[in-house]
Amino acid sequence: MTYLVPLPVVMPLLGAAITLLLLGRPRAQRWVSLTVLTATVAVAAMLLVRSSIDGPLVVEVGGWVAPMGIVLVADQLAALMLVVSASVTLCVLVYSIGQGMADGNEETPLSVYHPTYLVLTAGVCNAFLSGDLFNLYVGFEILLVASYVLLTLGSTETRIRAGTTYVVVSLLSSVIFLVAIGLVYSSTGTLNLAQLVDRLDALPDDMRLLLQGMLLLAFGIKAAVFPLSAWLPDSYPTAPAPVTAVFAGLLTKVGVYAIIRTETLLFPGGRTATLLLVVAVLTMLVGILGAVAQSDIKRLLSFTLISHIGYMLFGVGLTSSLGLSAAIFYVVHHITIQTTLFLAAGLVERRGGSTAMDRLGGLARLSPVLAILFFVPALNLAGIPPFSGFLGKVGLVQAGIADGGVLAWILVAGGLVTSLLTLYAVARVWNLAFWRAPHPDMPDSGDADRASRTEGAVQPQVNTTGQSGAVLPGLMIAPTVALVALGLALTVVAGPLFDLSTDAADDLLRRTPYVEAVFPGGTP
Repeated sequence: MTYLVPLPVVMPLLGAAITLLLLGRPRAQRWVSLTVLTATVAVAAMLLVRSSIDGPLVVEVGGWVAPMGIVLVADQLAALMLVVSASVTLCVLVYSIGQGMADGNEETPLSVYHPTYLVLTAGVCNAFLSGDLFNLYVGFEILLVASYVLLTLGSTETRIRAGTTYVVVSLLSSVIFLVAIGLVYSSTGTLNLAQLVDRLDALPDDMRLLLQGMLLLAFGIKAAVFPLSAWLPDSYPTAPAPVTAVFAGLLTKVGVYAIIRTETLLFPGGRTATLLLVVAVLTMLVGILGAVAQSDIKRLLSFTLISHIGYMLFGVGLTSSLGLSAAIFYVVHHITIQTTLFLAAGLVERRGGSTAMDRLGGLARLSPVLAILFFVPALNLAGIPPFSGFLGKVGLVQAGIADGGVLAWILVAGGLVTSLLTLYAVARVWNLAFWRAPHPDMPDSGDADRASRTEGAVQPQVNTTGQSGAVLPGLMIAPTVALVALGLALTVVAGPLFDLSTDAADDLLRRTPYVEAVFPGGTP
């Protein structure tokens, strides 16, 4: 079934081309996008099943034999990331369609949105499947171009300013990555990941450490790890709600995925383990302290996004199978939950007219459905049992205790403190935005009964600004409900998911399954 491997990249690119030909026909664009992403979810699921049974699936792009040509590799880690990311992008697409219909398409340029969104999806999938460092760079650049367009939709001054900051930072990380690629090629004569396994091992330790450090720096900026994360809270909250959601859920995780892939496959042995652990605890604590200080829901969630990247680095820095499997599990959990919370924040903005907590109140009474859609993933993010967030953190704590080192114990303590502060942050949002009396400036703040009776109905003419209204569109509620359900499903299937994460982690640490899949006859 290797013919399935390139489809998660090819189908979105083909869909983007078709939607470009359908400019001015938003209904046709919507159906093409929905069909393409649904098919991508199905293909990703089949790749996950086959890679779990048969091992990594490899395709040589254009028929050029590796290492002369570029290869796409779908092992268990890549396939798992594909399934989660494709599912999330499909739900966010439905949400954005509902928002566009409710706004009458007056503020949202759908003709640009759909092809760009599909190109973004192709870039994410290409990064996950890439078996070549330069192709990984291409995937990041596809993400950069598409995300800049999405970030500046509407062309407001705030979005253009935030988009400029985002592009400058992203280009800086891309330049560092490109320089690292040049150094790798000049040192080894190849960029094929499987071939680099042997050739990097033969390099002097100082040269290997330099290459490893440059790649970590480039990926650390993209993953928004501290102290390379200051750009994120100023960029993401300015975008439209569905764009912010997909950025928060996926783009930083592509950077985390690149760190996991290179640290295990190319640079085993834990030479940077101490650095990763120190960065992890700083990312957790500084990020969550920033969240506690915020008065806007979107900015608060942006800081929690940064903070919880630290949990993933914690697992990677331990360099053990248990730590790596817990990190993979936590990546899957966080993609789902963080996306859900940003979609819920978009619903809060539509219902309450703002995401500033001092201008909100009474949403639990005015909109019970919205209250549930925020409450459940918020508890999951905070790690309240028995949710998947709790299970992922338990796995990381167990890995830290099993390591037994001083830094590992510091990370365990830092993780527990971060979890408690996350609970405090989301409880503060609940208290101010949902529990206290409605703010007088909120739309229909005095008519909670009517809001409760009409909640969930589709009403395209809610408000042409898309900022407030008593009725929440059904096409915005439905995908949010689906992601809440997916987050709960992660708890139900936590056992099999942890088994899958453990298998993926073991393959990553052994390295031989990946190398033998790309070069069955031995590395040239």
